[in-house]
Amino acid sequence: MTDIVDDLQWRGLLAVSTDEDALRKAFADGPVTVYCGFDPTAPSMHIGNLVQILTVSRLQRAGHRPLALVGGATGLIGDPKPTSERTLNAPEVVADWVDRFRRQLQPYFAFEGPNAAIVVNNLDWTSGLSAIEFLRDVGKYFRVNKMISKEAVSRRLNSDQGISYTEFSYQILQGMDFLKLYQQYGCTMQTGGSDQWGNLTAGIDLIHRVEGESVHALATPLLTKADGTKFGKTEGGAIWLDPEMYSPYAFYQFWLNTDDRDISRFARIFSFRSREELEELEEQTRERPQARAAQRALAEELTTLVHGADQCAAVIAASKALFGQGDLAELDEATLRAALAELPSARVTAAATIADLFTETGLAPSKSAARRTVKEGGAYVNNAKAADADAGVDAADLLHGRWLVLRRGKRNLAAVEVTGA
Repeated sequence: MTDIVDDLQWRGLLAVSTDEDALRKAFADGPVTVYCGFDPTAPSMHIGNLVQILTVSRLQRAGHRPLALVGGATGLIGDPKPTSERTLNAPEVVADWVDRFRRQLQPYFAFEGPNAAIVVNNLDWTSGLSAIEFLRDVGKYFRVNKMISKEAVSRRLNSDQGISYTEFSYQILQGMDFLKLYQQYGCTMQTGGSDQWGNLTAGIDLIHRVEGESVHALATPLLTKADGTKFGKTEGGAIWLDPEMYSPYAFYQFWLNTDDRDISRFARIFSFRSREELEELEEQTRERPQARAAQRALAEELTTLVHGADQCAAVIAASKALFGQGDLAELDEATLRAALAELPSARVTAAATIADLFTETGLAPSKSAARRTVKEGGAYVNNAKAADADAGVDAADLLHGRWLVLRRGKRNLAAVEVTGA
């Protein structure tokens, strides 16, 4: 097997680490017990979290033992943001999100076998800890001058917002997590994003001070897109892993629409395909970018991984059907609704004509232009060529009794919801 450090480096997943030679030796002497923490500060994980999940999953596939920590305690506090204080969520809300995160983590790890994964909750070792015990047994090992040098903390200290003691103490809690996992499970490695490096090293320092032992950390880079925007952000916000918050169809389309400049880098980070397979896809992208072979491969792999094979098959069928390569009537309502949500849309009454539909959705700038499109044979309703621009809506044509899919030419789509049919 390829050396796991070499593999992480080739995939662009190793931004910074503790001593690389010691890291390689630890992996070679393994198995290593490694953990990554996920704070429930929202109802779902997102694809930024997925970078860490898949990194730890790679380590498990290489024979190491993963601990996935859900921050029932740290989620009540929140890692300091660079700009302002977090809004603290109610304990019962965080507890619900902890359960959601536990369920979301299940598909990515093997929970049986010699290196079976374990999901842990840091509330288990903090809920019974008094303030005095925390200060005496943990806080005494931290030096304030070093704590304020952490990037996120120093940024806030120099801002008008300042930083509360609550958020300032976050790195102590995360450092304590590493110590507890070292003591209970023999955990000697932590992973996280490069923006977490200060918190990762806090745990390393604490273990060294308390136990006199050296442990390891590695951090993945923060991802940005070629156009300079943040990776995984859309106009609507994060790309969530929960299908109720971000549909499998939209998830598939996100990857399918990846910029050619980004796809090779993203495929290396998110795909479990071999180096040879990925390099072949990279070559296909260079030779025939219009085929979008790498984008399709990554979209299918990740949609299957996150949402399951059946959902992936459904969204692929929907994608094809929208462009006339399948039967729209065969799509289940949830998948159709998700697909149509990504299109320009309009709501009309049953009295509308074909010309009205194309005008209302913006597929044609005017009714006369819509009539011209129909006359030239470029207007489609539910993939059937429209013959009469002044024809009305036939209730029998409505998909699930509500929708029509319009197409102008080969690529321009819109959705219509018909009321009163």
